[in-house]
Amino acid sequence: MTTNRPVALVTGASSGIGKETALALVAAGFDVAGTGRDTSRVTPLGGVAFIDLDVASDHSVTTAVQQVIERFGRIDVLVNNAGIGSIGAAEETSLAQAQGVFDTNVFGVMRMVNEVLPHMRAQGRGRIINLSSVLGFLPQPYMAVYAASKHAVEGYSESLDHEVREHGVRAIIVEPAYTRTGFEANSAKPDMPLEVYANGRQTVDRVMAEAIRDGDDPAVVAKAIVAAATDAKPKVRYTAGPMAGRASVLRRVAPARAFDKQIRKMNRLAG
Repeated sequence: MTTNRPVALVTGASSGIGKETALALVAAGFDVAGTGRDTSRVTPLGGVAFIDLDVASDHSVTTAVQQVIERFGRIDVLVNNAGIGSIGAAEETSLAQAQGVFDTNVFGVMRMVNEVLPHMRAQGRGRIINLSSVLGFLPQPYMAVYAASKHAVEGYSESLDHEVREHGVRAIIVEPAYTRTGFEANSAKPDMPLEVYANGRQTVDRVMAEAIRDGDDPAVVAKAIVAAATDAKPKVRYTAGPMAGRASVLRRVAPARAFDKQIRKMNRLAG
């Protein structure tokens, strides 16, 4: 089967930002393939073809991309949304746990890009949209591993963009702030908890819960992703929502000492 409509592949499309993105791309005129680890449990979405995918598995990534190509004939937009959270002090997080976060959040992105990019180069066009976070450019105490993974996505994406532009392909970063999803509930907790960090971790947990409760609707992020997918002259970065925009400006213009103080104040940390 082939289609005359543009084709988007959205990872992690069964809920939250991925679900809203898949629906927004359908509304924007795309044929959409959405992925989840077990799509037999996913509520069908109009206009979205679901396929199973584990971005931490080489075989699963290869199989999923082949299925999309066989069904639609091409991939015009790849949205790397699938990811996992991690909450806990750096010292409380084992290397094995950190490697698991990176295997999904960073190497999962790389697996998808390596599989999809040859098809985009061959057709002379494409957009690769990688979901970062405000934590891709901000520090976040008690989320060091997650923040590190998003910083890595930013460096990888911006470097990739310079490599692929001459082939008609763009790599674009979308940076949401706190969003009303199941992020906190689904985030990995530290596998080596230490009492010395308990109070700080619990305080930041409460701050995160409040921020997510009061955060942006996932549709706000989906709107930014559709812009990244369709703008005639796309930007390298799109902040999603007013909070992300303010955070980006603060990072660029605030004096280092004032910025550091504000991070501690926001997270209710002593000193």
